[in-house]
Amino acid sequence: MRQASSSEQEHSEEMSPDRESIQQALEKAVNEGRRFTKNGRVATYIPELSKADPEQIGACIKTVKGETYSAGNWRVPFTMQSISKTISLTLALQTAGYDKVFSKVGLEPTGDSFNSIVKLETRTPHPLNPMINAGAIATASCIPGEDPFELYLDLAKKVCLNRTLSINMEVYLSEKRAGMRNRSMAYWMKSENIIEGDPEEALDLYFRMCSVNVTAEDLANWGMVLANDGVDPISGERLAESWIVRIVKTFMVTCGMYDGSGEFAIKAGIPSKSGVGGGILSAVEGRMGIGVFNPSLDLKGNSIGGMHLLEHLSKSLGLHYFAGKTAVSAGKQ
Repeated sequence: MRQASSSEQEHSEEMSPDRESIQQALEKAVNEGRRFTKNGRVATYIPELSKADPEQIGACIKTVKGETYSAGNWRVPFTMQSISKTISLTLALQTAGYDKVFSKVGLEPTGDSFNSIVKLETRTPHPLNPMINAGAIATASCIPGEDPFELYLDLAKKVCLNRTLSINMEVYLSEKRAGMRNRSMAYWMKSENIIEGDPEEALDLYFRMCSVNVTAEDLANWGMVLANDGVDPISGERLAESWIVRIVKTFMVTCGMYDGSGEFAIKAGIPSKSGVGGGILSAVEGRMGIGVFNPSLDLKGNSIGGMHLLEHLSKSLGLHYFAGKTAVSAGKQ
C-alpha cells in the first residue's frame, strides 16, 4: 500500500478540525438535537423502557488518535437493545463462521419495521438481514457454547473497552414478559428449520444481549474500534477481524437505522446502528467512533434527537462518507 507523502500528511492535518472546533461542533450538535426531542416518544412496548426521560440527550466522540470529546447527558446508562446486533453478529461470525450465519439470515434491507414479521411468510422464511429482530434471533441461535451470553458479554466488554458492563435485570425481565412478537418470529423460524435448537434459548439469549447497560462513551469506544478496522488504537490489540468489521459496517449503512436507513445515509452519511433504548452507535472510517443517547424515538424506532445531532455533526465536521475535501471548511456535504 502506498504511504502518504509528508506534504499529503501536512495537508490532511491542515484540513482536519482542531480539538476546540470538534468540541464546539459536538456541543452545538447536542443543542440542535435537543430541539427535536419533544417530537418523539419513548418506547412503551417494553414497559421498563417507558421510564426513560425523553429530553435527556448526550454524545461522546472517541478518535483513533486517542482523543475524547463529550457533551450533554453522555454518562447516562441505557440498554443496548438493537445496537447489540452489531456485537452478536460479530460473535456469530467469529464462532460459527460466514457460511453458517448466512445460511440462516440474508444480506438485504427489508424496507419494513424492525419487528415486522411480514416477509418471513410472504417472501422467504429466512430473515432478510441480521439487523432486524427476526434476523438477530436467528443469528443468536448460531452462537455455540455452553453459555453463549457469557461469550457475548465478554466480547461486548472488550469492544466497548469497559470491563464493568452488565445486564439490566429489570429491562431483561420486562422484555422477556412483553416479547410476544419476537416469540412468534422465533417459533415461525423453528417451524421452517431456520432455528435448529430450542427457540426459547435463542430468545432468552437475544433478550439478555439487548438488556446490557452501556453509555454513550461505551458506544463511542466500539465505534472507534470499528472505524479502526477492528483494532483498539490505544492498545493496538485486534478485537475483531477485518472481514467481519467490513460486514458489520456495511449492514450499519444499509440496515442500521431500520427502515429509515436510506434517508439517514443521505443526510448524515455515517455507518450507524440505533436501538429503541435511545442509543446510536456510529463509526467514521479511519477517524472516530460516536456514541449518542436520546430515548425520544421517531415512528421508525430511531432516536429522533440523536439523528438530528448526527446530521448536524456530519455537516459541521465533514463526516459524510462521500464528503469532498472542502466539506470541513465549507460546512457542507
